[in-house]
Amino acid sequence: MRLEPAAARRTNLGLLALVPAAMATGAAAYAIGTRWATWAVVAHGAVGIGVVALVPWKSAVAGPALRRRRAGYASSLGLAALVVVGLVTGFLHVTGVRRLGFGLTSMQVHVGASLLALPLFVLHAVARPVPVRRADPGRRDLLGAAALGAGALLGWGAVEGVLRLGGLPGARRRFTGSHERGSGQPSAMPVTQWLDDDVPALDADTWRLAVTTADGDRRLRYADVAVGDDRRVATIDCTGGWYAEQTWEGVPLAALLGPTAGARSVLVRSATGYSRRFPVADIPHLLLATRVAGEPLSPGHGFPARLVAPGRRGFWWVKWVTAVELSDRPWWWQSPFPLT
Repeated sequence: MRLEPAAARRTNLGLLALVPAAMATGAAAYAIGTRWATWAVVAHGAVGIGVVALVPWKSAVAGPALRRRRAGYASSLGLAALVVVGLVTGFLHVTGVRRLGFGLTSMQVHVGASLLALPLFVLHAVARPVPVRRADPGRRDLLGAAALGAGALLGWGAVEGVLRLGGLPGARRRFTGSHERGSGQPSAMPVTQWLDDDVPALDADTWRLAVTTADGDRRLRYADVAVGDDRRVATIDCTGGWYAEQTWEGVPLAALLGPTAGARSVLVRSATGYSRRFPVADIPHLLLATRVAGEPLSPGHGFPARLVAPGRRGFWWVKWVTAVELSDRPWWWQSPFPLT
């Protein structure tokens, strides 16, 4: 199939819009832990189907150029391969195929392929720009975009319908797109950590929690914290694509910190150096947990103490906590996603 120049241009413009949209909606779905994530997940799935719908057209556009092997041939092939991997692994995750082997999950490969594709996409867009003309968008372009959007949403609805009718695992996904793993059974809950973190070997006898407030610094022993018996039922929803509802027990962060007048955020730091900063308004909802389902935390799940942050994705639930600090910095003074 050989496309007319106008059709080829519309295809390129469509992908130029859809790929960034896929990145943006994916990042939103990755970050949001409340019901608002539903909209991001639906939009991300529909955008993915839109990309799939344009693949045959893009193949017709790119085929002649690839056969000529002109400059940028290798990076274009790499981009195409990563997009395909991202689409396939995203579909596998949706249907319930979580593990791929070699210790990798479909969600990990999906996110990894997308991140690797981003710089290649930018390079490709700069090397082969599709300039927007004064006539854009024309009536035909708007109708085509509307048809593509409607078809993508219908396609997403059809996929969800097939999952439910077929009773497939994907039909039981949470609103974030995550699959249930180990609810009520902490030993069955996956052990995951962010990027280059490793599970540290911490001794309860030597572990100390540094608490910094306007009144000064103090250090608490494990025995001081472990007596906390405040109980919360909360769902940890990991960006690795799984979630688990557990009963957590420990000390409310509000009880540890006391008055927060003048503070704008609280910094929670791990023994590994990992940290997240929360708005002061979150403090009443945060729990420093030492037990889950009535038993002490395991090392992989945060022993001696971990943060429970209801309504936030798993990367906010800091494990192996060694310090909590009230601060006058705003909570958003940090990377949206941890860099290490």
